[in-house]
Amino acid sequence: MPVFQFNPPERFIAGTVGQPGERTFFLQAVGEGRITSVALEKAQVEALATRIEELLEEVHRRFGAPPDDSAVAEDEGPLEQPIEQDFRVGTLALAWDAEASRVIVEAQEIDDTSGEEFVEEEDELEVFAEDGPPHRDVLRVYLTPGEARAFAGRALKVVAAGRPDCPLCGRPLDPAGHICVRQNGYRPDRLV
Repeated sequence: MPVFQFNPPERFIAGTVGQPGERTFFLQAVGEGRITSVALEKAQVEALATRIEELLEEVHRRFGAPPDDSAVAEDEGPLEQPIEQDFRVGTLALAWDAEASRVIVEAQEIDDTSGEEFVEEEDELEVFAEDGPPHRDVLRVYLTPGEARAFAGRALKVVAAGRPDCPLCGRPLDPAGHICVRQNGYRPDRLV
């Protein structure tokens, strides 16, 4: 299966298509005349952004300021058109390449061949292999620390741009209404 590799990408962003509550999340890499768009869950985008920030903090703690940690302006533009889903992400992996001073982000296609939704802990994941796993597509992107920080910042903003949370129960508020478990259906205006 193909490995969509971008080293370096011209652009790597997280974005969405659709209205809040019905959004589809994408990672999109652009470079050398190619656009690769992969769909994933909101929680995966949030986890990836958070882990990138943690990885950069750990690199800074262990090695000092990483080289080429120059500030990169956050990309506020929309996803490139046309948005054609290359695959749906199942596994995300993150690594630090100390020799090149790069963050490596790898997104692997969800494994439909096993019939299981999640990989068991004792199963080995094949990540960062030259050719990738034999039965899954892979998106692999190499980012400078500055690019990785800018990606993480935008990704967290994209996640937060959804529906506001209910102040009582924390669940998303829908425009059509919200049944709050904390209110348990009780409303003072309905007393007889």
